[in-house]
Amino acid sequence: MTSNQNIEQRAIEVLGEPLEVTTRGDWVENVHSGHVAVVSSEGKIIAHAGDPGIGTIIRSTAKPFQAIPSVLGGIVEKYGLPDEAIALMTASHRGTPRHLFVLERMLELTGVDENDLVFAETMPADPQNREEGLHIGVKPRKLFHVCAGKHIAMLALCKLKGWPPDSYTDPGHPLQQELLATVASYAGLPLDSIGLAVDGCGLPVFALPLWRLAFMYARLSSPSPEGVDSATKAAAARITAAMNNAPDLVEGYGRLASVMLADDNVIAKSGAQGVFVFALRKEGIAVALKLADGGESAWPGCSAAVLEQLHAGADVMERINNYFSAEIYNSAGQLTGRREPSLRLKFH
Repeated sequence: MTSNQNIEQRAIEVLGEPLEVTTRGDWVENVHSGHVAVVSSEGKIIAHAGDPGIGTIIRSTAKPFQAIPSVLGGIVEKYGLPDEAIALMTASHRGTPRHLFVLERMLELTGVDENDLVFAETMPADPQNREEGLHIGVKPRKLFHVCAGKHIAMLALCKLKGWPPDSYTDPGHPLQQELLATVASYAGLPLDSIGLAVDGCGLPVFALPLWRLAFMYARLSSPSPEGVDSATKAAAARITAAMNNAPDLVEGYGRLASVMLADDNVIAKSGAQGVFVFALRKEGIAVALKLADGGESAWPGCSAAVLEQLHAGADVMERINNYFSAEIYNSAGQLTGRREPSLRLKFH
């Protein structure tokens, strides 16, 4: 098979199944295809759409797990960090004043230098904050990067452990080896079966089957995941509690993950390029989504449709439906179409 043929075959595999369509009048205008995996905390695939084994770069959905070594390593106690800082360690933040306040406090308490963050200066991810900042002359800075919180935590851990800070993003660095081991442990995989690439912020990013991502979150939400020691479980519980206590710090106002995290039964996180995952604590399950087009607009409808078909999470499903309208309006206020979930879970 030639390289082009290989890419074509992989592209067909990644497309998956239609999960949601958008209409305009009587026409189907867009189709959002992809994959869904529903997994229990014991590792059983309960239901799926598309291919639950599709190889997936998990992007920022890894952040709660990347925070575990920092919390486990003692940076919260050593530097007197507040719980809001723990939430920022897991965040894909939008650059609001509240985000910046906590991030600046993290720098102050840990002694980490903003210049040591590996990525470039940027402006806030939130369009309104970015536009307002440009209007009043706000300059780009590294703290505006969506991943600033986890990088500060990682550098603080390097400082505490005596690890070299200048190479903290290298896959062979002791920090990155701990992060990889944490992800592998929660995914139930050997280290060498997890793929590595480079994320948008410069850190190693992990690739694994989609159902394994759901498994990671099901275990993260479980009070007693098999094979996880008590100290790690305590660190994970502290991290997820911080996420639920400050959902808007984890992402931002109007973001699906933040809307869902307002329900204490839910752990949720988005990743770039169409990856979204959430867990239901009481039900002991997690759901991972991958949209083939890399978009985000179909996440709410797909998440609600999955919950409806699972007959689970009624409270958070209502929250999603109340916050994210299925109706599409144009700039003149006219109803032009709808978002219609088309996914049908196959139960095992």
